Amino acid sequence: MEFAQLEALVAIARARSFSRAAEQLARTQPALSIAIRKLEEEIGALVFDRSQKEVTLTEVGQILFEYAQKILNLRREALGTIEELRQLHTGRVTIGANESTSLYLLPRIILAFREQHPTIKIEVYRSFSERLPREIKERNLDFGIVSFDPNDSELASFPILEDELVLILPPGHPLAARRQIALKDLGGEPFIAHNVRSPARERVIQAFRRARVPLNIVIELTSIETIKEFVKMGLGLAFVPRMCIGEELAQGKLATVPIQGFRHRRVLRVIYLRDKVHSHAAQKFLEVIKAMAPNARSRRARLTSDPSRPIV
Repeated sequence: MEFAQLEALVAIARARSFSRAAEQLARTQPALSIAIRKLEEEIGALVFDRSQKEVTLTEVGQILFEYAQKILNLRREALGTIEELRQLHTGRVTIGANESTSLYLLPRIILAFREQHPTIKIEVYRSFSERLPREIKERNLDFGIVSFDPNDSELASFPILEDELVLILPPGHPLAARRQIALKDLGGEPFIAHNVRSPARERVIQAFRRARVPLNIVIELTSIETIKEFVKMGLGLAFVPRMCIGEELAQGKLATVPIQGFRHRRVLRVIYLRDKVHSHAAQKFLEVIKAMAPNARSRRARLTSDPSRPIV
């Protein structure tokens, strides 16, 4: 089994065409056909179903495709590490995070890292948190930031920040002047929610259900930024992570009120492959973020009392 055969398999599977894959790889279509035929002879099974207009993977092909991606990622990682050792000051770090982390936490981490290593390229990929452990185990990412402990022996993790879910209101809303409210006070209020089903959203739903208070979700949106704008316009109330509203609270554009009996804290964690030999760039990133992590716990009170101040 050769790298060229695995590259051909991955390219054809993604393009669903021998001809398109040949163009992408700058090889001839007959050359790809020969490579795939030899691969199929070696494993004793067909990897592509060629009966339709677009080629598709067989069951065996799908299994081999997943392993081929891992093998090619490992090869690229090895070559990249060797190249970094030659040049010393180059490299890249790949990070996966959800929307709120990408917008409100990662910029501060990246700024601190780039102050020390300005020539290293940072690539951030937005993804749902539950997908990140698999992405890291498949070596598609160096690091992920999630709001749960993956409890996986192949992954290592450490806490970077404690955050909490809070209710946001327009400053002129009657409830905004209250020092504290109860869930029953929210029964007649319209709510704006993120359209992604998440543990935080489920926590809110369950809290209202236990209190036997109706949760009137009238608008669902695709981003926290849009949710905040809709709340500012008085179209409804919303629950968002506190780290997302520091600037708005400081400027008086949004208000938040504690809810009696409801508190949802979450610890944001950095996760990475435990036994992975990190590239020079990734190792430097890990050193920087670990140096920042111990401060996260001491900044918990600051996050609650003054969300406008830096949290990392």
